[in-house]
Amino acid sequence: MSDSEQRDAGSDGSYGGLIHINPEDLGAPRGYSHGTLTPMGSRILFIAGQVGWDREQHLVGENFVAQFEQALANVVLVVRSAGGGRRDIARLTIYVTDKTEYLADLVAIGEVYRRVMGRHFPAMALVEVAGLVEPGAKVEIEGTAAIS
Repeated sequence: MSDSEQRDAGSDGSYGGLIHINPEDLGAPRGYSHGTLTPMGSRILFIAGQVGWDREQHLVGENFVAQFEQALANVVLVVRSAGGGRRDIARLTIYVTDKTEYLADLVAIGEVYRRVMGRHFPAMALVEVAGLVEPGAKVEIEGTAAIS
């Protein structure tokens, strides 16, 4: 765990007051948490689906990993703009147009994820969809944050 991750994490492994719920009967999750409990009194931020585009709303390219990194960074930007940080993200839903492409790039996606999110693994789901509204988008990420 890096110094910044140690500063973010509580002594019980919680982040920003969020408590990750991982029942032993479900097995150890890899890269996500089975559940995330928000602290009392926090404000809930619902983050709209973010695609991999820049401030001019142009996709960063056709590469899946580059789009994933930008979409995830856009989610974090929304949270920061509301006064929170990545450790406040309680849930992510990742929509992909090609699950096979996602799985083929899993190592690179993991590296990008840790660069953007550190070792914070909220509750997550991955959903393969027939298409996204933005032409050329391969991934869209929505989330929920609990900001204290």
